[in-house]
Amino acid sequence: MINKDIFRQYDIRGIVDDTLTDESVRLVAGAFATYLKKEMDSSELHDTITIGRDIRLSSDRFFEIFSDELNNKGFNVVELGVCPTPLLYFSIFVLEKISGGIMITGSHNPPEYNGFKLCAGKDTLHGEQIFELYKIIDSGKIIPDSKVKGKTVKYDIISHYVSFITEKFSHIKSCFKEKIVLDAGNGVGNLVAPKILRNLGFNVVELFSEPNGNFPNHHPDPTVEENLKVLKETVIKEKALLGIGYDGDADRIGVLNEKGEILWGDNLLILFGRDILKEIKNAKIIGEVKCSQLLYDDIEKRGGIAIMSKTGHSLIKKKLKEEQAAVAGEMSGHIFFADKYFGFDDAIYATLRLVEILCKTKEKLSNLLSDLPVTFTTPEIRVDCPEHIKFKIPELLKEKLLNDNELKKEIKDIITIDGIRVIFDKGWGLVRASNTQPVLVLRFEGETPEARDFYRKKIENYLKALQ
Repeated sequence: MINKDIFRQYDIRGIVDDTLTDESVRLVAGAFATYLKKEMDSSELHDTITIGRDIRLSSDRFFEIFSDELNNKGFNVVELGVCPTPLLYFSIFVLEKISGGIMITGSHNPPEYNGFKLCAGKDTLHGEQIFELYKIIDSGKIIPDSKVKGKTVKYDIISHYVSFITEKFSHIKSCFKEKIVLDAGNGVGNLVAPKILRNLGFNVVELFSEPNGNFPNHHPDPTVEENLKVLKETVIKEKALLGIGYDGDADRIGVLNEKGEILWGDNLLILFGRDILKEIKNAKIIGEVKCSQLLYDDIEKRGGIAIMSKTGHSLIKKKLKEEQAAVAGEMSGHIFFADKYFGFDDAIYATLRLVEILCKTKEKLSNLLSDLPVTFTTPEIRVDCPEHIKFKIPELLKEKLLNDNELKKEIKDIITIDGIRVIFDKGWGLVRASNTQPVLVLRFEGETPEARDFYRKKIENYLKALQ
């Protein structure tokens, strides 16, 4: 009845009219209604759900199916229209008596994909919670239609959000005259971000602002350097202070300094951590296993508490809440602020926090991290690995490394919270199984290129042997 593979670790996602059909969307909506009804029986949740959508070519159609099915099950729907994913999360926090939310989005995936990010209460479903929806469908236990049908009403969440954020950052109005370049990659970020920045008096240059589900200019993923090519050229040409790129649904951010150099997610987290630690002593700051060791060292050096988390935006949101941390972030550009905000990933809010730092320091972005030690890192390396063995490989690799006489004396620690992160005398290496694809994810960092390449060669040779 439905393809099991669309139920992922952090969301539901598939190829439109192939693995994700109209009928499967209706079944997912019915299962979600069933899941929420069960949650409502044991909590104070209400019967109203907010739904936002991106500009994928199938998003309008999927909204109609999803909202119609929820109405049939007795739920009222607040239609937010086309908007960034952070505005869906925002709606759950600022509107009254909301039981959950759905964002219809393919995020940074190719145009043929679409899917759903699902929230029960203020929490995003992940892992077993998402697979529970599949089990409800597979067992035929979707609740019947309600005798009292729900209603769908529209709400202008963009105006609400723009007003809220503009007011929140009113203290930085017109603090510099240099240009800010924004690249939405034909996603939905430029429906919101330019309005806020212009409200605050900044000079904004827009790239690929027109939402277009075919993404005609470049793939909407700011973690891939090739996708930032035009942004880089424009920042340099316009002599801009910084460049910002968003993914398709604007929950992930990519940043370029005034020289066109990329600041990855862990660099941004260092900046945000430093800023927060000036106000909050002993603040907890969460990174994930792919982040540079420089991040964790810098937090501790400045009196903060550094916490390493598993990778995954839903898992990090949960960790942020559990630890009552101030901020968290991923290499992929998901940044989560609990400090002065709600704790969800919001690339537009992160943009304003970055602009605020530039206003406070009166420094060029390239100067703000110039004091960091120089290290040599690889990008994420993805190695194909069959689904049925990918989670076993890191543990087997650990045994091999501990029996390697040449490496054993260099190993200072092995962290196993998500795959294995091996801390060596002059760097580290990571091997973890992807939660969403049949691949292993690798990353290496060294004090010298030679150290980085030595650790990489050793680990990759063992991986080839194990596979």
